[in-house]
Amino acid sequence: MTTRSSGNWARKSRFWHYVDERLGLDQLDYSVPEHGNTLPYMIGGITVFGFIVLILTGVWLTLFYDPSPERANASVLAIQNDVTLGWLVRGVHYWAAQAVIISVVLHMVRVFVTAAYKKPRELNWLFGVALLAITLNFYFSGTIIKWDQESYQGVQEIKNVSHYLGPLGLPVSPDLAPAVSLLDRMYALHIAILPVIIGIFLLAHLLYVHYFNISPLPWRKKASDVTEEPKEPFTKHLIGLTQYGIVLLVIVAVLAFVFPAPLGPAPITGFHDATKPPWPLLPLTAVDDLFGLWWIIPGTAIPFLFLLAVPFIDRGEERDPRKRKVIVITFMVGMAMLLVLLYLGILHTIAGSVVGG
Repeated sequence: MTTRSSGNWARKSRFWHYVDERLGLDQLDYSVPEHGNTLPYMIGGITVFGFIVLILTGVWLTLFYDPSPERANASVLAIQNDVTLGWLVRGVHYWAAQAVIISVVLHMVRVFVTAAYKKPRELNWLFGVALLAITLNFYFSGTIIKWDQESYQGVQEIKNVSHYLGPLGLPVSPDLAPAVSLLDRMYALHIAILPVIIGIFLLAHLLYVHYFNISPLPWRKKASDVTEEPKEPFTKHLIGLTQYGIVLLVIVAVLAFVFPAPLGPAPITGFHDATKPPWPLLPLTAVDDLFGLWWIIPGTAIPFLFLLAVPFIDRGEERDPRKRKVIVITFMVGMAMLLVLLYLGILHTIAGSVVGG
């Protein structure tokens, strides 16, 4: 090694030590099991990347958005037509939101099937269920603030459901602050309240993943004569996540280019059932059609209560899904019911009626 190259290496080492001493980057220098670098075990990280895309595009969109009911729809239309590349940024935001909904559900399914919620990871599963609920609220509030007919109908549903919730429905009830529109409240929820809440839960979730490491394969034997699974550096895992994240960004960008984010005209107040809600909310539309509006409350609460109870119901050491038939079949039946409700929601006929008419 020449004197010049030795000097360069010494300077790089001093710089790295300076940065590492202040940022703790050496904490990334740990090993993960080999299976942690397979796609099923990377879906959670891909979801995080999707959230990053949503944050960056969302901050940009906020610069041009007017949350007043009189100007909201027009400001989104201006983003689409007048702001340079506004249609593309909004399209990326829209399609990234669809991708995050899909990936967070797939991540939950993978964690459930592999029993990654078992001791000592019960608390992290609860954090994950909370993140699922927050993500769905993020999505719903985002569909409201574009303020077209679909959004207006969503606000009307909020008002109607809040009456059944009593005091618990006060935060989304018009009675809380009659001078403040629900659109303003949904906007504050979307850009200020939910980001703080999801940031706290996501940080806790990631810290627990780091502390307990990636959960073991459910069918891997624990016998002493079985060779320990090879380990790989976390940096390799991070590189893999980055590559998948770039693929995700390319996909949502192409979708945004080919299929621009939808936007209807400003809402006609008093007109109900003129449009369908976005696809993740269609199962609730089916519940309303089949049983009535009140049943949306237990129809939403029961699945989440089940998910919260899972680590306390399935407490044995067995992780193989083939040997946890009761809990796995119960989960599969629940997912099948969700898909049936989604299909029925797609079949929902738009009647169109004047409220109070």
